[in-house]
Amino acid sequence: MATSINSAALGWKSSSLFVQFNAFNAPSPPFKPKPPLSKFSLTCSAASSSSEPLLVMAARGDPVGRPPAWMMRQAGRYMAIYRKLAEKHPSFRERSETTDLIVEISLQPWKAFRPDGVIIFSDILTPLPAFGVDFDIEEVRGPVIHSPIRSEEGLKTLHPIDLDRLRFVGESLKILRQEVGGHAAVLGFVGAPWTIATYIVEGGTTRTYTTIKSMCHTGPHVLRNLLSHLTQAIADYVIFQVESGAHCIQIFDSWGGQLPPDMWERWSKPYIKEIVNLVKKKCPEVPIVLYINGNGGLLERMIDTGVDVIGLDWTVDMADGRRRLGSGIGVQGNVDPACLFSPLAALTEEIQRVVRCAGPRRHILNLGHGVLVGTPEEAVAHFFEVARSLQFDTLFQNTTAKDPNLVA
Repeated sequence: MATSINSAALGWKSSSLFVQFNAFNAPSPPFKPKPPLSKFSLTCSAASSSSEPLLVMAARGDPVGRPPAWMMRQAGRYMAIYRKLAEKHPSFRERSETTDLIVEISLQPWKAFRPDGVIIFSDILTPLPAFGVDFDIEEVRGPVIHSPIRSEEGLKTLHPIDLDRLRFVGESLKILRQEVGGHAAVLGFVGAPWTIATYIVEGGTTRTYTTIKSMCHTGPHVLRNLLSHLTQAIADYVIFQVESGAHCIQIFDSWGGQLPPDMWERWSKPYIKEIVNLVKKKCPEVPIVLYINGNGGLLERMIDTGVDVIGLDWTVDMADGRRRLGSGIGVQGNVDPACLFSPLAALTEEIQRVVRCAGPRRHILNLGHGVLVGTPEEAVAHFFEVARSLQFDTLFQNTTAKDPNLVA
């Protein structure tokens, strides 16, 4: 759920999925996507198949022999092949709104490392123009929304999501599904309403979130109406992705962790729950993962959102996270991304520790955040090699009874 240069070096914070997927590069003149060709129908015919990928089985709680593995930001600037492509196509919006480029970039880590999940190369801001919010990407500032919505008048610019304008997403997912076959899960993703609203209200990235947080008190009716509109649009977008071929969906509430827990309960959680409810009514078999960066204070509150899997960032101890969440819900994560800069033997030990703490059921191995810029490709390859070598029968033989941290 994409940046390709180090945003800190430029002095701006990128959007959540610019952060998550590390694909943003130097800006270029605004990219104009091609006009849509035809309508899509909102059904979930693509949601299930006779042979489910390992990741889908683990997310649903089915028995598996080893933990499936993928990485947030697994397509991006740490890969030399990506950097070469980005030189030819310097506009992020071109790369993320052109079907051929989306597919090529999404498949780069699949071809190199064979992860168990292939996530579409995109951004959480990608659908905004489809429901009335235009954005640009500017040098230094990064993503910019020139007409922030902070009033009833601003709400009038919104309209139901026009999925025709997201045809490139649907086409890309269909192709990815064909390319990976049953060998990996194709993942789609969206931003949570609070996180998307943060960009729309603040007008771009922020370090303080003061405008939207104060709006909770000064304009609560406007903010609730905005969040409600985003909830319906995002739910429709999720269903569209599933219909187009996504096996699994991840919701990024990237800035949810910036809220005090009681405010997250009021201003983010209800809207996530509603998205999950709407999606599950149409696509009951599609697993949904919820990731919140900095979610250590929210874990118990996340359980009843209705999602199938909760992603843990690297600051949460996996054993503690498992105890707090229990065995009735899946977990994803949570190797520290910086561990990929360590000796490979140390990386192996950390992967094994995380897997042991997570237990042999309902665990998707991942990082606790996205792959860092400069990460050695050798380390990424090793991560997936170790994941494939793990076998629960061996790893947990005679250990569960000895170690109270393990969850079966």
